[in-house]
Amino acid sequence: MDILGSLEETNYADIKSFFDSAPILKNAAEINRQLQEFLARNFSSSSNNQGLRKVACVTSGGTTVPLEQQCVRYIDNFASGHRGAAATEYFLKAGFSVVFLHRRGTCQPYCQSLPYDQLLECFEVDGDSNVRVNPTYAKTIDKAVSANCTAINQGTLLKIPFTTIFEYLQILQLIALSLRRFGPRALFFLAAAVSDFYVPPGSMAVHKIQSRSGPLDLRLVEVPKMLSILRKEWAPLAFCISFKLETDTKILLEKAGMALEKYDMHMVVANELSSYKERVIIVTKNGNINVSRDMARPDADVEDPLIELVVEKYLAYASSTS
Repeated sequence: MDILGSLEETNYADIKSFFDSAPILKNAAEINRQLQEFLARNFSSSSNNQGLRKVACVTSGGTTVPLEQQCVRYIDNFASGHRGAAATEYFLKAGFSVVFLHRRGTCQPYCQSLPYDQLLECFEVDGDSNVRVNPTYAKTIDKAVSANCTAINQGTLLKIPFTTIFEYLQILQLIALSLRRFGPRALFFLAAAVSDFYVPPGSMAVHKIQSRSGPLDLRLVEVPKMLSILRKEWAPLAFCISFKLETDTKILLEKAGMALEKYDMHMVVANELSSYKERVIIVTKNGNINVSRDMARPDADVEDPLIELVVEKYLAYASSTS
């Protein structure tokens, strides 16, 4: 059966064209091997589902749009990856196993307190020229390394990197189709900033675009919306949360509501660029919920109450669907 076949014809054609023209995912076999091994450790065929773990796919960071086939220049999306990395920590704490699909070079789980731009400051050289951890960061590094190693060794965290829009959507498809067998026990927390437009590979310059050619005119094509196919075909029983970021408060909730209905999301996290680290609005079919970080705690973040609410809604959904 063609997994795209039941979608309406126009969207099917756009999605098929995107995947057919996308550069081949060079490490697809290795990604799939890691993914299947990871999910096998977290899957049980027991009839009462007691051994079946909750699995979340958290996407994080922004996708790039290459302008050349041998890419030198690209269009980027704003995203630090902080939300996805923090959310992953809270999902793990809540008993989930997590597939962390992240942009290379963005924030990683358990690294929020480390000096990201000056990582070498975490280390120093003693009188014998031995490298050691800077005492200022010793506890922070010990905690981060310990938590990360525990998650990896216990098989509850799998990190998969991407850079381009083509890599992101191809890997997301692999993950979603693999999570399909988890049914309502699977959750998608789609926090990545996904490009709305791209340059089809057939329209790209083969080599570096030369500045001497004069002004550069680009024709960008709209990236097909994949949320519909994710919900209808790839993982139809999974609990899905998407995001809507805007700079204009006046249209934020309207567009989040439209995404909720159009793509049949279970929740849409609406956030404004100027305050996305402080507060978000959860848009659901039963109304909107305001979520803010605890301002009384300097180290608090909005992802703590956000994931608490997501888990609460997810558990209710999984229980009613099982």
